Amino acid sequence: MKSLLKEFKDFAVKGNMIDMAIGIIIGTAFNNVVNTLVKKVVMPPLSLMTDDVNLSNKKWILREGTENLEEVAIGYGEFIEVIIDFGIIAFTIFIMLKFINRFKEKSDDPKNKEVKTPKNIELLSNLESLMKEQNMILKKQNKT
Repeated sequence: MKSLLKEFKDFAVKGNMIDMAIGIIIGTAFNNVVNTLVKKVVMPPLSLMTDDVNLSNKKWILREGTENLEEVAIGYGEFIEVIIDFGIIAFTIFIMLKFINRFKEKSDDPKNKEVKTPKNIELLSNLESLMKEQNMILKKQNKT
């Protein structure tokens, strides 16, 4: 039992749990932004192009509702809205990752002076340079 508590403590203290919580909170907030974007920005012009058709109300009625029975329907309009939400989220994440990867590539290039190179990349670059020098010296010694 102690090892389980120690493992959980290590997990929580090292930031994994905190990073995950921050990601969930940001994801929830981002979901609200995308929902508003789709419902208030994307759907109104789409509705105008389709003669004021509101997609969220579109459904195929399988059984009409009566006093005793509930209506049974397939709400395909809501499904279309969710697909649009997904498309916007996927495209936004794609653009963000593209930007982050471009920045990461710049920071991983030790010759790029525009962005500060992380210490581990800088050290590896220095090691590579030293090894090249050493190889050149060894080649010269072997030739003589």
